[in-house]
Amino acid sequence: MRKYIIFQADEREEHEAERRILAHTGACTDILAEYFDSSDAPIPEPGYRPSEYCQVQEAIDPESPGSSTHFRRGDWEVVRVEQYAPIGTAEFDLVVVCYCRYAPIESPLFPIRRGKGSPQLQEASGMVT
Repeated sequence: MRKYIIFQADEREEHEAERRILAHTGACTDILAEYFDSSDAPIPEPGYRPSEYCQVQEAIDPESPGSSTHFRRGDWEVVRVEQYAPIGTAEFDLVVVCYCRYAPIESPLFPIRRGKGSPQLQEASGMVT
């Protein structure tokens, strides 16, 4: 099942509005994050917190300097969820809107693990010299 999951600030939520500016237009957006999910995992429920990603200078990989290096449980918490089934032919089987409130928490940073692939896969793809 292909799901499009949107995390959106509750319409009454003005906290942290300056952090929700669209880079290309400068307009404020209510969309905090979006996921494209083809797994069998259940949809988020109230209490769920989308992850936040950041870069820790000492952990930056020179091969991908713009990538996030760490993540944490985010400060936005899902308070209600709406599901929409598409009509007719659509790219997704389900569209889910998760409305969130700003509720800061102390959450540790966790490193993002990036796999290098098995030696056999690297050899087959010509990555091993």
